[in-house]
Amino acid sequence: MIEAFESPATQSGAPLTAVELEHATEAISRVSEAFSSRVVGQHRVRTALLVTLLAEGHVLLESVPGLAKTLASATLAQAINAQFARIQCTPDLLPSDIIGTQVYDPRRHEFETQLGPVHANFVLLDEINRSSAKTQSALLEAMQERQTSIAGTIHKLPEPFMVLATQNPIEEEGTYILPHAQMDRFLLKEIVDYPSEDDELMVLERIDDGTLGQHMTDIEPVVSTAEIARIQGLVRRVYVDPAIKRYVVSLIRATRNVGPLLGPELGNYVDIGASPRGSIAFFQAARAMAVVQGRHYVIPEDVRELRHSVLRHRIHLSFEALADRIQPETIIDAVFRAVPTP
Repeated sequence: MIEAFESPATQSGAPLTAVELEHATEAISRVSEAFSSRVVGQHRVRTALLVTLLAEGHVLLESVPGLAKTLASATLAQAINAQFARIQCTPDLLPSDIIGTQVYDPRRHEFETQLGPVHANFVLLDEINRSSAKTQSALLEAMQERQTSIAGTIHKLPEPFMVLATQNPIEEEGTYILPHAQMDRFLLKEIVDYPSEDDELMVLERIDDGTLGQHMTDIEPVVSTAEIARIQGLVRRVYVDPAIKRYVVSLIRATRNVGPLLGPELGNYVDIGASPRGSIAFFQAARAMAVVQGRHYVIPEDVRELRHSVLRHRIHLSFEALADRIQPETIIDAVFRAVPTP
């Protein structure tokens, strides 16, 4: 139980003060309200985007077209007065179309560097699985190192920097499946569901009053990028008890050896479990979730709340699982039931 956890004072780094936490919570609340003023419903998407932003990660959104993924990304960028770039991925998209290239200037008789759209705070890669493997690999340096290399020169990406990639799960013709190494670099993978009947009716009402649609205006920024950077620094100081750390490691290790844990019924459905990036993702995302919930410490419920988003793209299912139509969420829930909660 929480009462048995060690005092935050025993962890390295100064614990968050009440004033700092109040400031962060109030700023996050403003962003959430701005998001909800434009995007109807999609509460899980809003939480996933906020957690990813505060944890300094990247997010993969999967759904059929028309579920406001682009609107959600653009709204979040507008709410914090950040640069937003949208890249429509196609099979003929080149790496230089994303990171930039050198262009010869005949007037000055020299080459000049033109930075690509990835040099923005928020980069939406629409239908990332339609780009070729070569183009997808060009994103690895940007996502992991937060920099690009053009003609041997390093160009740092702005802060904050966040990649929001989308993919359509129902159309496979002309697509390139993301390699496991690329998928692992996304902090979260969120499945965007259809809206409820009331939410869909609200969409029509907002189009009718001009809040949504082709003629809608941009929302006013409610926080600055500098303020978001400060909150990201606060997230890194959120207290994580050793019991929570052991819990996370036990969960990740359990995905690598599910046979003895889950028995023969589910044990043969996993080929490859989560790498240590899964542990790191839980560690970072749970800290961000704690701040979103207004706490300066992580509790087991933060880890459980994020279990599907963190693990669904890090567990590689076997052919038997695909044949039996077993979803990753089924394995994840079984692992969480089998591993004792602190």
